[in-house]
Amino acid sequence: MKIFEKSVFDMSIAATVLPLNPPLLFFKRRGRGMSSLIFTQALKVGAILLILVVAVSTSSHAQLFRSTTKVGTTAAQFLKIGVGARAIGMGSAQAAMQGDISAIYWNPGALSRLNVTSELTFNHVEWLGDINYDFAAGVLQLENFGTLGLSVISLRVPEDVVRTVDFPEGDGRTWDGSSLAIGLAYAKSLTDRFSIGFNAKFVRESIWSESASGFALDFGTLYNSEIPGLSLGASISNFGTKMRLSGRDLQFNNDPNNNEGSGPNQIPSEYTTESFDMPLSFRIGIAYDLRLADEFRATTAIDATHPNDNTEYVNSGLELAWRETLFARVGYKALFLRDTEQGLTWGLGLHYTLDNSTTIKLDYGFAEFGRLKNVQYFSLGVGL
Repeated sequence: MKIFEKSVFDMSIAATVLPLNPPLLFFKRRGRGMSSLIFTQALKVGAILLILVVAVSTSSHAQLFRSTTKVGTTAAQFLKIGVGARAIGMGSAQAAMQGDISAIYWNPGALSRLNVTSELTFNHVEWLGDINYDFAAGVLQLENFGTLGLSVISLRVPEDVVRTVDFPEGDGRTWDGSSLAIGLAYAKSLTDRFSIGFNAKFVRESIWSESASGFALDFGTLYNSEIPGLSLGASISNFGTKMRLSGRDLQFNNDPNNNEGSGPNQIPSEYTTESFDMPLSFRIGIAYDLRLADEFRATTAIDATHPNDNTEYVNSGLELAWRETLFARVGYKALFLRDTEQGLTWGLGLHYTLDNSTTIKLDYGFAEFGRLKNVQYFSLGVGL
């Protein structure tokens, strides 16, 4: 068993069997019961956080001795970008977060924990290299049935001229590229604390005249513990088929292996490209809501991620809310990940209730990419 898998397994057991009121952590001072209770809960949350960080850091340090990684060995890389300005502002630490429609991407199990009956959202990003990246989703909660969701992720490479050795300024032709994922999700609360969900996706990528298609499945669970404000989440993303490019530019009528005088050369032939796996990833995380006062809330979150094409890493984030109307967020992404340009993130949000049932959500997220162009996320949502 790999070091990371064993570490996460041990951490999961420790988090599960951690007593709600361990003798070493529980105490109560006379006249200060409330503050002692808050301190006790903070210690419990801190213990779980410590277990999670130690598990991943142990694995990451072990991987430093490896000379190679699996970077560049999977298809559909656009599925790893992430969605939602709120999520990005919190460093993409979303495995245990709830109350946001972007859970359809991060952890479908959290979709059943929305605080609205239905919601629509749209997310636009000017990605690296002038690439456009968009996300749209809608969810509907049906009483006694569960929550249904539909999502679309689109990435578009702008049209450019075809450049060759003989025509470095263009040969008169143009090319472009695109990626698309359409998902149908379902989530249900099995108990008042535990929920599950999945998201089935059709994935397609194309460049010039070639394209590749496949199917993938996301699965997630969310557990609201008996410790007030503490939630645990886990998800598996992009478990699916292999993808292989094919198209007319790989087809030709001349046999490349035919020798002169050996017979007819007009033989329909085709180059076969390599097949690649989906970018599978496993996330496990915790989130903790702390009420600082009647009008203020602070939420901390931390995720550990194990991808099939890179080393393990940790995402962490913090959200401060005032009256659930104004939000400030900060996070750090890809901690312990080797050779990454990602790091600090932050964001802001404004959620305004027009009446008793309609809420407008405006969110902004900023992600630092080091020597590359920094990325800004804009999200607009309507909840009913």
